[in-house]
Amino acid sequence: NLGDGGGNWMDATFGGGGHSRVIISKLNDEGRLFGFDQDPDAKKNSIEDSRFTLVEANFRYAKQFLNLNGVKNLDGMLADLGVSSHQFDTAERGFSLRMDGPLDMRMNQSSGRSASELIEDSTWEELMVVLRMYGEVNRPDKLARTIKADSDNSPIKTTHDLLKVLIKHAPSGRENKFYAQVFQALRIEVNDELGALRELLEQATLLLKPGGRLAIISYHSLEDRLVKHFMRSGNFEDKVEKDIKGQTLAPFSQVVRKAIVATPEEVLDNPRARSARLRIAER
Repeated sequence: NLGDGGGNWMDATFGGGGHSRVIISKLNDEGRLFGFDQDPDAKKNSIEDSRFTLVEANFRYAKQFLNLNGVKNLDGMLADLGVSSHQFDTAERGFSLRMDGPLDMRMNQSSGRSASELIEDSTWEELMVVLRMYGEVNRPDKLARTIKADSDNSPIKTTHDLLKVLIKHAPSGRENKFYAQVFQALRIEVNDELGALRELLEQATLLLKPGGRLAIISYHSLEDRLVKHFMRSGNFEDKVEKDIKGQTLAPFSQVVRKAIVATPEEVLDNPRARSARLRIAER
């Protein structure tokens, strides 16, 4: 609900522009939409509309760039935290299990370390922490030692190089889930995804005006836990503080108590929606 269609709105994850196009269609002549995306490929999808501005940067820099555009507050903010279909379906990006390509995984390939460089540069202990925290795999110590030993013998440069190592540890019947957990762990570390999400949520309390809505779509429990805790208590530890009258002191009120998930029909139409969880809160 965009009210009368005016005000300032933000799509934190522009990607292919699907969400932004829907928002633009509901704005009046006074409304403005700012789309953020650090992936240079997103520029190809930019919207030719005077009400739209594409900011080629990570959403963690939202406040800085919005201030540069003279925007002090927002009426609404949306973030869809999933990897885009384009990124998954392009072998050269290194996100996909299905296609062989460089083990990159960077959302912005012009900066930072690739997943291949992360493996090469890390000790097995550092790699173990990444696998445990972001992949939640069983025996991350054993897996990290194996990956590092194989990497030292023959550098892991492609997605299939990594899969050849992982196959030794994949639990029978759950191979694909195991591979996905490892790829997720590397991707989160390479892009500092949880750090960026924390910064976005904290900035939302500063940017959204009273009554402004925050909507976040997450795809795994690590993201969803941060979003749920912050929307409920205003911090990531979920420490609920109350005033002397027993009223919860938090910057947001939850519009929906439980996450909204895709219907079976929506999953049939878009299988990647199976793990999506939408949470909405009001400033």
